[in-house]
Amino acid sequence: MPDGWEAALPTYTPDDKALATRKNSEITLNALAPALPELIGGSADLTHSNLTELEISGEYQKGAYENRNIHFGVREHGMGAICNGIALHNSGLIPYCATFLVFTDYMRGAIRLSALSEAGVIYVMTHDSIGLGEDGPTHQPVETVASLRAIPNLYVIRPADGNETSGAYKVAVSKRKAPTLMCFSRQGLRNLPGSSIDAVAKGAYIVSDSDGTPEIILIGTGSEVQLCEDAAEKLRAEGTKVRVVSMPCWKLYEEQDATYKESVLPKAVKKRLVVEAMSSFGWAKYYGDEGDMIAVDTFGASAPGGIVMEKFGYTIDNVVARAKAL
Repeated sequence: MPDGWEAALPTYTPDDKALATRKNSEITLNALAPALPELIGGSADLTHSNLTELEISGEYQKGAYENRNIHFGVREHGMGAICNGIALHNSGLIPYCATFLVFTDYMRGAIRLSALSEAGVIYVMTHDSIGLGEDGPTHQPVETVASLRAIPNLYVIRPADGNETSGAYKVAVSKRKAPTLMCFSRQGLRNLPGSSIDAVAKGAYIVSDSDGTPEIILIGTGSEVQLCEDAAEKLRAEGTKVRVVSMPCWKLYEEQDATYKESVLPKAVKKRLVVEAMSSFGWAKYYGDEGDMIAVDTFGASAPGGIVMEKFGYTIDNVVARAKAL
């Protein structure tokens, strides 16, 4: 890897404009492209939705082999297989490919073989929850992330904002013996004061906290971390000690030592509420027998994203109410 490539990663403050993390991903890819000439990839005919085009390059095609934008066509499995070939060819190229998160089902065999073959493919998956809105339940990946988290040697990361997106790419580019799959939002997300590029590599970290031992921990991923922050602010105003934890990657968290894990999720704090706009499958390990989760254990619905999120309980008032009920 070129020395100092990480310096190209974009950084954000709360004053910066709220963006969909798919847009943060586009900004990050284009910031990294000049620093990493090895970066090559594209989308399964969803370039302008996935936002994966490298502006400094033309299209890779016959007679233009120096170019880095690959148009794979509508063939997700073939796309993943091509990226596996690029990664395993040992040329030093770093391949990435993209589609909607729900369409990973069409390429699961290729993703699994990335993990099995220790191929450092970067999967850029957008439209990551029921928050995508009008495309409806066919496109809303309620169970998808749970199934991907079950694949050994696959790092599934769901960033909460711009800094976490940069952090996800830092992990993905660094891991040349394992694939990384990143889940990005369609809806805009504000940049959180406590978010961190480097903390993503820990898998989970404290975004905000009250003084002393927390009475309750709110755990969120992706677009729901800001919801946890808003609910925490309301609970703190009522005198409750609340910790907010962003947990972008289970696997990275599990790789940390016991001391770090205890510092983020103390065993003594039994009241925990997980907020993720997806299936509850697998989360009980983290919220425990006295905790709870706001989840989507049915198919989604077709309506504007904000309305769908409200319908399924992803509101400040509902998070506060569910936290108080613990």
